[in-house]
Amino acid sequence: MANQNKNPNQSQNPSSNGVMMPETDFNLTETRPSLGGGRVSGNDRVGTAFDLVEQMEYLYLRVVKAKELPNCPDPFVEVSLGGFTSLTKHLESTSTPEWNQVFSILRDRIQAPRIEVLVKDKSKNGDNLIGMILLDALDVPRRVPPDSPLAPEWYRLEDRKGQRVTGELMFAIWAGTQADEAFPEACHLDNTAINGDGVTSIRSKVYLSPRLWYLRVNVIEAHDLQLSDKNRQQPEILVSVANGSMNLRTKISQSKNVNPWWNEDLMFTVAEPFEDQLVLCVEDKIGPNKKEELGRCVISLHGVEKRFDFKPPVNRWYNLEKHKVSENGQKNVTKLNSRVHLRICLDGGYHVLDELTHYSSDLRATARQLWKPAVGVLELGILNAKNLTPMKTKDGTGFTDAYCVAKYGQKWIRTRTILSSFNPKWNEQYTWEVYDPCTVITVGVFDNCHLQGVNGTAKDSRIGKVRIRLSTLETGRVYTHFYPLVVLSPSGVKKMGEIQLAVRFSCASLFNILQMYTQPLLPSLHYLHPISCHQIEVLRFQATQIVSMRLSRAEPPLRKEVVEFMLDVGSNAWSVRRSKANHYRIAQILTGIIKVVKWFDHICSWNKPFITLLVHILFLAFVCFPWMIMSTVFLYLFLIGTWNYRFRPRHPPHMDVRLSQADTALNDELDEEFDSFPTSQKQIEVVKVRYDRLRAIGSRVQTVFGDMATQGERVYNLLSWRDPRATALFLIFCLVASVVLYVTPPKAVATVMGFYMMRHPRFRDRLPSSPLNFLRRLPARTDSLL
Repeated sequence: MANQNKNPNQSQNPSSNGVMMPETDFNLTETRPSLGGGRVSGNDRVGTAFDLVEQMEYLYLRVVKAKELPNCPDPFVEVSLGGFTSLTKHLESTSTPEWNQVFSILRDRIQAPRIEVLVKDKSKNGDNLIGMILLDALDVPRRVPPDSPLAPEWYRLEDRKGQRVTGELMFAIWAGTQADEAFPEACHLDNTAINGDGVTSIRSKVYLSPRLWYLRVNVIEAHDLQLSDKNRQQPEILVSVANGSMNLRTKISQSKNVNPWWNEDLMFTVAEPFEDQLVLCVEDKIGPNKKEELGRCVISLHGVEKRFDFKPPVNRWYNLEKHKVSENGQKNVTKLNSRVHLRICLDGGYHVLDELTHYSSDLRATARQLWKPAVGVLELGILNAKNLTPMKTKDGTGFTDAYCVAKYGQKWIRTRTILSSFNPKWNEQYTWEVYDPCTVITVGVFDNCHLQGVNGTAKDSRIGKVRIRLSTLETGRVYTHFYPLVVLSPSGVKKMGEIQLAVRFSCASLFNILQMYTQPLLPSLHYLHPISCHQIEVLRFQATQIVSMRLSRAEPPLRKEVVEFMLDVGSNAWSVRRSKANHYRIAQILTGIIKVVKWFDHICSWNKPFITLLVHILFLAFVCFPWMIMSTVFLYLFLIGTWNYRFRPRHPPHMDVRLSQADTALNDELDEEFDSFPTSQKQIEVVKVRYDRLRAIGSRVQTVFGDMATQGERVYNLLSWRDPRATALFLIFCLVASVVLYVTPPKAVATVMGFYMMRHPRFRDRLPSSPLNFLRRLPARTDSLL
């Protein structure tokens, strides 16, 4: 193993009280585990099933059913191996029970030579033994997928003395690995502390995010509204539209009469299946905080038109109703002659953002008709973690029940929970289809706080998170590293442990991937009919709430705090630390320009006469032969990029504590960063308003600085080989451009460029140009920010 990206100055770090403390190692560590049982090396380009994890040998026992049990008992099966015991569910009053349950245990944890399989009767006076079978735990047949499952056999029951008794049990026993299809649903014998509903909450699962849509409600007008006050001359009428917990309002109509006009668009984020109805209320504002409902209508989303472009949807009149509650609590609905004119549609041509665009794992439109074929496959092996921090205590002893969650596209995965281990081993492998290489996979590690008698209302604690951008990976190469798990809290930054991952990005056609670099990053509607930044933030908040709610209702649930941590909810809030990080990123980008200015100043100052004379000669050559300028520039860029190939990054980016300014942040800055919005501090109201206003403005400034730094870093990464395919493509362009511009007269080039820049709007495309699309797809150091 070798540490990568070490900082030579990270020997000591001042704490908040000024005392010099030894600095924690936050570096990436390359590893060479024995993947696929030793058949796959770190750079093997041939993929097979479960070849990105270390093989774990398991003993499996499938209990299928029993027959001819005496006296119609309430039977269940107890499987015992050394100090490990587990039970099947018990069935009532049957002599032919069927369980079809699988038990497993790591071969390394087998502590006894024999397995006891006991069939018992669950009675009020205690469990009575019906019969048992003794099995050899060391000499069992081995099954290697994709072989068919081992056929179960009937075994006669015996008593403890070895005498045959009435009844038979069907089961199968075999040795295998975690690649066995029985592994995900197997009950692990070493998890004896978990029973009941807790068994399902520790198993590995795959989740799918709900399909998200943008719902656009165009409120046009209303007719024949009935006011309670007939003498009211200029009513202030508006429309309130609610979907679930989200409520939006139009502006007050400028035509202050009973036939108001608005023509406003209101947008919501909704998810299939559509559970909530659209509730529209027409209201009259009769006071500062008082409104009178003039009518309402409830609209089901199942019949709403779905569109894939921006063609105007069909408009429709909806009748309003009056809802009143009588004194006895009954709800009365009265139909009115009033109507409201609406255009309602589901926009499938947009990509519904539930992640930040910098960390997005999916950029496709909602409508499947607009999807393009996959360009590659992403494989992730979650091997193990080490040196995890104790997350909770029981009887004075600290322990951690760790599990991993990975998110890419609509697919979420959750590994099984390893109980009471600071060095858990998962060795689980998962696969995703890749539709765009310029996307990010996120892996998070959490502590399961709903097991072993811990308070059921507790939240799963975050241990750390890793982001990996696919475009920074070489095609077909297996990357195996220990990634630091870093968590930022009001008390400071802390390393919670390390996680070992194996990642491989494969593609069938390199040409298809290179072609993606010239395509728009988002679907075309985002550019032809853009949505404002503020509205996108509101819609993204709705999307994260919907996704967290839907996944928390799965079994086992992927809890809200886990989903929000993976989706970076609240990461755009004001932070002095993050603003400093963006400032230093911009300063680092400007360093190259400053160096050029200083170099030119040295030339003008004749500090080195020989170099200055050479520059004068080169300048005279460019004056005499101006057509060599652009050719020389592109050739120079090509040579720099070719030279930098020797020093190209060979490891994926990781969370950089120094870049994030997390190691130098003050406690009061972190306290402000983790403060709620609006602030929860007890201050005078005026100060609170100013404080919140300052934080809101600072958040926007911070985002602008971050975007500026991102664009600058993308320009620098043209030649850094951070994205090897993009750099290779740019170098080829530089070489071709160098030759073309050399053989083409400069006057012709200047004329073509001038006419192209001043071309008529009819000949302009509203979509971004290919060079701009290429630049937007380049990686930046945003992936390394906490």
